Amino acid sequence: MAKQTKRISLTESDPERSLEFEFIRATEAAALNAVHWIGRGNKEGADAAACDAINGTFDHIDMRGEVVIGEGIKDGAPGIFLGDRLGTWKPGSPKFNIALDPIDGTTNISKGLPNSISVMAGVLAPEQGTAMVNIPSFYAEKLAYGPLVAETMRKNKSMRFNLDTPVEEIIRKTAKIMGKNIGQVVVVILDRPRHEKMIASVRRIGAALRLIADGDVTAAIAPSLADSGVDLYMGIGGSPEGVLTAAALRALGGGQQLRMWIRDEEERADIAKDPAGKNVKRIYEAEELVTGPGAIFCATGISSSWLLPGVKLIGRKAITHSILMRARSRTVRYIQAVHDLDHKTIYLRSRNAETLV
Repeated sequence: MAKQTKRISLTESDPERSLEFEFIRATEAAALNAVHWIGRGNKEGADAAACDAINGTFDHIDMRGEVVIGEGIKDGAPGIFLGDRLGTWKPGSPKFNIALDPIDGTTNISKGLPNSISVMAGVLAPEQGTAMVNIPSFYAEKLAYGPLVAETMRKNKSMRFNLDTPVEEIIRKTAKIMGKNIGQVVVVILDRPRHEKMIASVRRIGAALRLIADGDVTAAIAPSLADSGVDLYMGIGGSPEGVLTAAALRALGGGQQLRMWIRDEEERADIAKDPAGKNVKRIYEAEELVTGPGAIFCATGISSSWLLPGVKLIGRKAITHSILMRARSRTVRYIQAVHDLDHKTIYLRSRNAETLV
Protein backbone atom coordinates (compact mmCIF):
# COMPACT_ATOMS: atom_id res chain seq x y z
CA MET A 1 0.00 0.00 0.00
CA ALA A 2 1.31 3.43 -0.92
CA LYS A 3 2.33 5.53 2.01
CA GLN A 4 -0.15 8.27 2.76
CA THR A 5 1.34 11.73 3.27
CA LYS A 6 -0.40 14.70 4.75
CA ARG A 7 -1.02 17.47 2.27
CA ILE A 8 0.36 20.72 3.61
CA SER A 9 -1.14 23.94 2.31
CA LEU A 10 1.13 26.60 0.87
CA THR A 11 0.11 28.96 3.67
CA GLU A 12 1.24 26.43 6.28
CA SER A 13 4.47 25.49 4.55
CA ASP A 14 5.60 28.89 3.29
CA PRO A 15 3.38 31.73 4.54
CA GLU A 16 5.77 34.39 3.24
CA ARG A 17 5.45 33.10 -0.30
CA SER A 18 1.68 32.71 -0.10
CA LEU A 19 1.08 36.18 1.34
CA GLU A 20 3.77 38.32 -0.29
CA PHE A 21 1.48 39.48 -3.10
CA GLU A 22 -1.15 40.57 -0.57
CA PHE A 23 1.40 43.10 0.69
CA ILE A 24 1.77 44.43 -2.85
CA ARG A 25 -2.01 44.65 -3.27
CA ALA A 26 -2.10 46.76 -0.11
CA THR A 27 0.54 49.26 -1.23
CA GLU A 28 -0.99 49.40 -4.72
CA ALA A 29 -4.37 50.22 -3.20
CA ALA A 30 -2.76 52.87 -0.96
CA ALA A 31 -1.04 54.50 -3.95
CA LEU A 32 -4.23 54.51 -6.04
CA ASN A 33 -6.25 55.97 -3.19
CA ALA A 34 -3.64 58.65 -2.41
CA VAL A 35 -2.61 59.76 -5.91
CA HIS A 36 -5.52 62.20 -6.18
CA TRP A 37 -4.08 64.13 -3.22
CA ILE A 38 -0.88 65.07 -5.07
CA GLY A 39 -0.39 68.85 -4.97
CA ARG A 40 -3.49 69.56 -2.87
CA GLY A 41 -1.56 70.83 0.16
CA ASN A 42 -3.13 68.32 2.52
CA LYS A 43 -0.68 65.66 3.65
CA GLU A 44 -3.06 64.43 6.37
CA GLY A 45 -5.73 63.77 3.76
CA ALA A 46 -3.29 61.79 1.63
CA ASP A 47 -2.09 59.78 4.62
CA ALA A 48 -5.65 58.99 5.68
CA ALA A 49 -6.49 57.76 2.17
CA ALA A 50 -3.46 55.43 2.11
CA CYS A 51 -4.17 54.08 5.59
CA ASP A 52 -7.82 53.44 4.72
CA ALA A 53 -6.81 51.33 1.71
CA ILE A 54 -4.14 49.34 3.57
CA ASN A 55 -6.48 48.57 6.45
CA GLY A 56 -9.25 47.60 4.07
CA THR A 57 -6.99 45.25 2.08
CA PHE A 58 -5.78 43.37 5.14
CA ASP A 59 -9.25 43.16 6.69
CA HIS A 60 -9.85 40.19 4.36
CA ILE A 61 -6.49 38.40 4.68
CA ASP A 62 -6.06 35.51 7.09
CA MET A 63 -2.96 36.53 8.97
CA ARG A 64 -2.06 37.92 12.37
CA GLY A 65 -0.16 41.08 11.60
CA GLU A 66 1.04 43.33 14.41
CA VAL A 67 2.54 46.74 13.69
CA VAL A 68 5.79 46.79 15.64
CA ILE A 69 7.50 49.55 13.63
CA GLY A 70 5.46 52.64 12.88
CA GLU A 71 4.31 55.94 14.23
CA GLY A 72 3.11 56.53 17.74
CA ILE A 73 -0.48 57.71 18.09
CA LYS A 74 -0.92 61.44 17.48
CA ASP A 75 -4.03 63.29 18.61
CA GLY A 76 -6.51 63.47 15.76
CA ALA A 77 -4.01 62.32 13.15
CA PRO A 78 -4.77 59.55 10.66
CA GLY A 79 -2.46 56.61 10.63
CA ILE A 80 -1.65 52.99 11.32
CA PHE A 81 0.12 53.05 14.64
CA LEU A 82 2.36 50.93 16.85
CA GLY A 83 0.37 48.03 18.25
CA ASP A 84 -2.34 48.14 15.57
CA ARG A 85 -3.41 44.85 14.04
CA LEU A 86 -3.68 43.96 10.37
CA GLY A 87 -5.44 40.88 9.04
CA THR A 88 -8.33 38.81 10.33
CA TRP A 89 -6.35 37.35 13.24
CA LYS A 90 -7.97 34.00 12.55
CA PRO A 91 -6.65 31.44 15.06
CA GLY A 92 -3.78 29.46 13.57
CA SER A 93 -3.10 31.96 10.77
CA PRO A 94 0.55 33.00 10.30
CA LYS A 95 1.87 35.72 12.56
CA PHE A 96 3.81 38.62 11.07
CA ASN A 97 5.58 41.60 12.55
CA ILE A 98 4.80 44.60 10.37
CA ALA A 99 6.74 47.77 9.67
CA LEU A 100 5.06 50.32 7.44
CA ASP A 101 4.79 53.87 6.28
CA PRO A 102 1.51 54.29 4.36
CA ILE A 103 3.17 57.25 2.63
CA ASP A 104 6.86 57.96 2.91
CA GLY A 105 6.98 61.51 1.60
CA THR A 106 3.65 63.05 2.64
CA THR A 107 5.11 66.56 2.36
CA ASN A 108 6.18 65.76 -1.19
CA ILE A 109 2.66 64.64 -2.07
CA SER A 110 1.11 67.74 -0.58
CA LYS A 111 3.43 69.94 -2.68
CA GLY A 112 3.20 67.88 -5.87
CA LEU A 113 6.88 66.89 -5.64
CA PRO A 114 8.61 63.62 -6.59
CA ASN A 115 9.76 60.89 -4.18
CA SER A 116 6.73 59.46 -2.40
CA ILE A 117 5.92 55.79 -1.97
CA SER A 118 3.64 53.52 0.02
CA VAL A 119 5.90 51.02 1.75
CA MET A 120 5.58 47.96 4.00
CA ALA A 121 7.72 45.17 5.39
CA GLY A 122 6.65 41.96 7.08
CA VAL A 123 8.63 39.31 8.91
CA LEU A 124 7.28 35.94 9.99
CA ALA A 125 7.26 36.32 13.75
CA PRO A 126 7.73 34.00 16.71
CA GLU A 127 4.72 33.51 18.96
CA GLN A 128 6.66 35.31 21.68
CA GLY A 129 8.90 38.28 21.00
CA THR A 130 9.49 40.09 17.72
CA ALA A 131 11.63 39.74 14.62
CA MET A 132 12.17 43.49 14.26
CA VAL A 133 13.90 45.93 16.59
CA ASN A 134 11.82 48.96 17.50
CA ILE A 135 14.07 52.01 17.84
CA PRO A 136 12.43 54.23 20.51
CA SER A 137 13.95 57.54 19.33
CA PHE A 138 11.95 59.58 16.81
CA TYR A 139 15.06 60.16 14.69
CA ALA A 140 18.21 58.16 13.96
CA GLU A 141 21.59 58.77 12.36
CA LYS A 142 21.82 56.70 9.17
CA LEU A 143 24.45 55.65 6.67
CA ALA A 144 23.55 53.41 3.72
CA TYR A 145 25.69 51.96 0.94
CA GLY A 146 25.53 49.30 -1.74
CA PRO A 147 26.42 45.57 -1.80
CA LEU A 148 29.97 46.05 -3.13
CA VAL A 149 30.85 48.48 -0.33
CA ALA A 150 29.21 46.25 2.29
CA GLU A 151 31.05 43.13 1.09
CA THR A 152 34.40 44.94 0.85
CA MET A 153 34.08 46.24 4.41
CA ARG A 154 33.32 42.74 5.66
CA LYS A 155 36.49 41.37 4.05
CA ASN A 156 38.91 44.28 4.44
CA LYS A 157 39.26 46.01 7.80
CA SER A 158 41.26 48.87 6.31
CA MET A 159 38.27 49.88 4.13
CA ARG A 160 35.73 49.98 6.94
CA PHE A 161 33.92 53.10 8.08
CA ASN A 162 31.02 53.87 10.39
CA LEU A 163 28.82 56.70 11.62
CA ASP A 164 31.74 58.25 13.52
CA THR A 165 34.05 58.31 10.49
CA PRO A 166 34.58 61.79 8.97
CA VAL A 167 32.41 62.36 5.89
CA GLU A 168 35.43 63.00 3.66
CA GLU A 169 36.99 59.66 4.62
CA ILE A 170 33.72 57.80 3.97
CA ILE A 171 33.58 59.31 0.49
CA ARG A 172 37.25 58.56 -0.27
CA LYS A 173 36.85 54.91 0.74
CA THR A 174 33.61 54.55 -1.20
CA ALA A 175 35.26 56.01 -4.30
CA LYS A 176 38.16 53.56 -4.01
CA ILE A 177 35.84 50.56 -3.54
CA MET A 178 33.60 51.60 -6.43
CA GLY A 179 36.52 52.39 -8.74
CA LYS A 180 35.36 56.00 -9.16
CA ASN A 181 36.82 59.45 -8.94
CA ILE A 182 35.62 61.36 -5.90
CA GLY A 183 33.64 63.68 -8.17
CA GLN A 184 31.69 60.68 -9.46
CA VAL A 185 30.53 59.57 -6.00
CA VAL A 186 26.87 60.57 -5.57
CA VAL A 187 25.73 61.32 -2.01
CA VAL A 188 22.09 61.87 -1.03
CA ILE A 189 21.17 63.87 2.08
CA LEU A 190 17.89 65.26 3.40
CA ASP A 191 17.84 69.05 3.01
CA ARG A 192 17.65 70.03 6.68
CA PRO A 193 19.47 72.65 8.81
CA ARG A 194 20.80 69.85 11.03
CA HIS A 195 22.86 68.60 8.06
CA GLU A 196 24.70 71.86 7.31
CA LYS A 197 28.13 70.55 8.37
CA MET A 198 27.64 67.25 6.54
CA ILE A 199 26.58 69.04 3.37
CA ALA A 200 29.57 71.38 3.61
CA SER A 201 31.91 68.36 3.93
CA VAL A 202 30.49 66.71 0.81
CA ARG A 203 30.89 69.93 -1.16
CA ARG A 204 34.38 70.55 0.18
CA ILE A 205 35.72 67.20 -1.00
CA GLY A 206 34.00 67.60 -4.37
CA ALA A 207 31.57 64.66 -4.40
CA ALA A 208 28.25 64.97 -6.23
CA LEU A 209 25.51 66.03 -3.82
CA ARG A 210 21.79 65.39 -4.22
CA LEU A 211 19.55 67.06 -1.64
CA ILE A 212 16.03 65.74 -1.11
CA ALA A 213 13.08 67.39 0.60
CA ASP A 214 11.50 64.28 2.10
CA GLY A 215 11.21 60.51 1.74
CA ASP A 216 14.43 58.89 2.90
CA VAL A 217 13.42 55.23 2.46
CA THR A 218 13.91 55.45 -1.29
CA ALA A 219 17.12 57.44 -0.82
CA ALA A 220 18.61 54.89 1.58
CA ILE A 221 17.72 51.94 -0.67
CA ALA A 222 19.05 53.68 -3.79
CA PRO A 223 22.76 52.82 -3.27
CA SER A 224 21.82 49.11 -3.44
CA LEU A 225 20.07 49.50 -6.80
CA ALA A 226 22.47 49.14 -9.72
CA ASP A 227 20.71 51.70 -11.93
CA SER A 228 19.97 54.41 -9.35
CA GLY A 229 23.21 56.36 -9.80
CA VAL A 230 23.45 56.82 -6.01
CA ASP A 231 26.43 55.61 -3.96
CA LEU A 232 25.78 56.82 -0.42
CA TYR A 233 22.92 58.01 1.73
CA MET A 234 23.72 59.75 5.00
CA GLY A 235 22.04 61.93 7.58
CA ILE A 236 19.42 62.00 10.30
CA GLY A 237 15.93 60.76 9.49
CA GLY A 238 13.00 58.87 10.94
CA SER A 239 13.80 55.72 12.93
CA PRO A 240 10.85 53.64 11.58
CA GLU A 241 12.00 54.39 8.04
CA GLY A 242 15.41 53.03 8.98
CA VAL A 243 13.93 49.67 9.92
CA LEU A 244 11.91 49.56 6.70
CA THR A 245 15.13 50.21 4.78
CA ALA A 246 16.84 47.38 6.68
CA ALA A 247 14.19 44.91 5.46
CA ALA A 248 14.90 45.89 1.84
CA LEU A 249 18.66 45.72 2.28
CA ARG A 250 18.37 42.20 3.69
CA ALA A 251 17.13 41.23 0.22
CA LEU A 252 19.47 43.46 -1.79
CA GLY A 253 22.69 42.74 0.08
CA GLY A 254 23.42 46.39 0.79
CA GLY A 255 24.50 47.85 4.11
CA GLN A 256 23.06 50.31 6.59
CA GLN A 257 24.21 51.67 9.92
CA LEU A 258 21.77 53.30 12.31
CA ARG A 259 22.09 54.91 15.75
CA MET A 260 19.53 56.73 17.86
CA TRP A 261 19.61 60.52 17.64
CA ILE A 262 18.08 62.30 20.61
CA ARG A 263 16.26 65.57 19.93
CA ASP A 264 16.21 66.99 23.45
CA GLU A 265 16.48 66.14 27.14
CA GLU A 266 12.77 65.35 27.37
CA GLU A 267 13.14 62.63 24.75
CA ARG A 268 16.33 61.40 26.42
CA ALA A 269 14.45 60.97 29.69
CA ASP A 270 11.61 59.10 27.95
CA ILE A 271 14.01 56.76 26.16
CA ALA A 272 15.85 56.05 29.42
CA LYS A 273 12.62 54.42 30.67
CA ASP A 274 12.53 52.10 27.66
CA PRO A 275 14.50 48.81 27.84
CA ALA A 276 16.11 49.78 24.53
CA GLY A 277 17.42 52.96 26.13
CA LYS A 278 20.58 51.15 27.21
CA ASN A 279 21.49 50.89 23.52
CA VAL A 280 21.30 54.60 22.78
CA LYS A 281 24.94 54.68 21.60
CA ARG A 282 24.81 51.38 19.72
CA ILE A 283 25.32 51.31 15.95
CA TYR A 284 22.85 48.81 14.46
CA GLU A 285 23.40 47.06 11.13
CA ALA A 286 20.54 45.96 8.86
CA GLU A 287 20.55 42.33 10.02
CA GLU A 288 20.40 43.49 13.65
CA LEU A 289 17.27 45.57 12.97
CA VAL A 290 15.38 42.90 11.02
CA THR A 291 16.38 39.60 12.59
CA GLY A 292 13.93 37.18 10.98
CA PRO A 293 15.34 35.28 7.98
CA GLY A 294 12.28 35.75 5.76
CA ALA A 295 11.63 39.47 5.54
CA ILE A 296 9.24 40.71 2.85
CA PHE A 297 9.64 44.28 1.59
CA CYS A 298 7.29 45.94 -0.86
CA ALA A 299 6.58 49.43 -2.10
CA THR A 300 4.46 51.15 -4.73
CA GLY A 301 5.39 54.50 -6.21
CA ILE A 302 2.97 57.40 -5.79
CA SER A 303 5.16 60.15 -7.24
CA SER A 304 8.35 59.13 -9.03
CA SER A 305 11.57 58.40 -7.14
CA TRP A 306 14.92 56.60 -7.51
CA LEU A 307 13.15 53.45 -6.45
CA LEU A 308 9.97 53.50 -8.56
CA PRO A 309 8.00 55.55 -11.09
CA GLY A 310 4.86 57.12 -9.69
CA VAL A 311 1.25 56.35 -10.56
CA LYS A 312 0.48 57.33 -14.16
CA LEU A 313 -3.09 58.30 -15.01
CA ILE A 314 -3.80 57.93 -18.73
CA GLY A 315 -7.42 58.37 -19.69
CA ARG A 316 -9.41 55.77 -17.77
CA LYS A 317 -6.31 53.71 -16.96
CA ALA A 318 -3.91 53.90 -14.02
CA ILE A 319 -0.44 52.36 -14.23
CA THR A 320 1.29 51.44 -10.99
CA HIS A 321 4.90 50.40 -10.45
CA SER A 322 5.84 48.29 -7.44
CA ILE A 323 8.81 46.40 -6.06
CA LEU A 324 8.61 43.18 -4.05
CA MET A 325 11.60 41.60 -2.29
CA ARG A 326 12.13 38.47 -0.21
CA ALA A 327 15.21 38.32 1.99
CA ARG A 328 15.21 34.51 2.24
CA SER A 329 15.62 33.97 -1.52
CA ARG A 330 16.99 37.45 -2.35
CA THR A 331 14.34 37.65 -5.07
CA VAL A 332 13.51 41.15 -6.29
CA ARG A 333 10.44 41.60 -8.48
CA TYR A 334 9.44 44.77 -10.31
CA ILE A 335 5.71 44.73 -10.97
CA GLN A 336 3.89 46.99 -13.41
CA ALA A 337 0.11 46.82 -13.28
CA VAL A 338 -2.47 48.48 -15.52
CA HIS A 339 -5.77 49.21 -13.78
CA ASP A 340 -9.02 49.91 -15.65
CA LEU A 341 -10.61 52.68 -13.63
CA ASP A 342 -14.09 51.80 -14.85
CA HIS A 343 -13.74 48.45 -13.10
CA LYS A 344 -10.91 48.71 -10.55
CA THR A 345 -12.13 48.63 -6.96
CA ILE A 346 -10.32 48.73 -3.65
CA TYR A 347 -11.73 47.82 -0.28
CA LEU A 348 -11.85 50.78 2.11
CA ARG A 349 -12.28 50.20 5.82
CA SER A 350 -14.02 53.57 6.24
CA ARG A 351 -16.84 52.44 3.95
CA ASN A 352 -16.64 48.72 4.72
CA ALA A 353 -17.12 48.13 1.01
CA GLU A 354 -15.45 47.77 -2.36
CA THR A 355 -15.11 51.22 -3.91
CA LEU A 356 -14.22 52.32 -7.44
CA VAL A 357 -10.86 54.09 -7.54
